[in-house]
Amino acid sequence: MEMPERLFQQQVIDLANLYGWVVHHVPPMRYNTRNALGNNWGTGGLAGMPDLTLISLKEKGVIYAELKTNSGKVAPHQVKVLSLLHRNGAEVYVWRPKDLEDIAKRLSGL
Repeated sequence: MEMPERLFQQQVIDLANLYGWVVHHVPPMRYNTRNALGNNWGTGGLAGMPDLTLISLKEKGVIYAELKTNSGKVAPHQVKVLSLLHRNGAEVYVWRPKDLEDIAKRLSGL
């Protein structure tokens, strides 16, 4: 059975807090009208912005992380924003539940 993205997100946030990171997340909101992507969900911010921004309290960096289920697909508008962030020097990841061990290593500083 696949882990729901919101449960995985909470695991990542818990790990981040454990290892000294602050986390910014803008939850999606439902709108009454459809947007350019054909849905009525959005954050009110930049479409495609990664789910989490993690900032280390121990000067270990700033991370932008898009979270997906193990089978979830990254949408084209998300790929565009992730690419822009990466090309501008940001540390960017697409994290999935199967990556939890690597996520813990990165957040712990190992």
